[in-house]
Amino acid sequence: MSNSTEMINPIPVVNSPHQFSYENGILVTRVIPGRAEGVLVVGPDSVNPYRNVHGGALATLMDTVTGCCACSKGGSCVTANCTMEFLRPANGSEIKCIATPKKMGKSLSVIQAELYNTDGSVVATGTYTFYMFPSK
Repeated sequence: MSNSTEMINPIPVVNSPHQFSYENGILVTRVIPGRAEGVLVVGPDSVNPYRNVHGGALATLMDTVTGCCACSKGGSCVTANCTMEFLRPANGSEIKCIATPKKMGKSLSVIQAELYNTDGSVVATGTYTFYMFPSK
């Protein structure tokens, strides 16, 4: 992502081959200022031995989508901190993530997110803090 403050749509970059999230079944589906959404398409490599979606796959989905939200008004960022609460097993063909800001700042942005099973139940919540690169 660019270091400028102009809005750059991250979807073409994040959703392209050889990007970690894309190669692990994650697609960012929507980015507008102050909101981002995405999905994990669950495949045989997404699950743990109990056939539920692996926690690492859920964390990657949330990290990707919250990062897009943090940069949704322009600029670029890296994850500085994160917390997740796993509430129930994640399963089904797709896990959805919705991310919204708690604070959009010049140096730090704090983004909250929820993950949903295909039946609409919340499987995890989290808060991610991003270091925002200074604009040029």
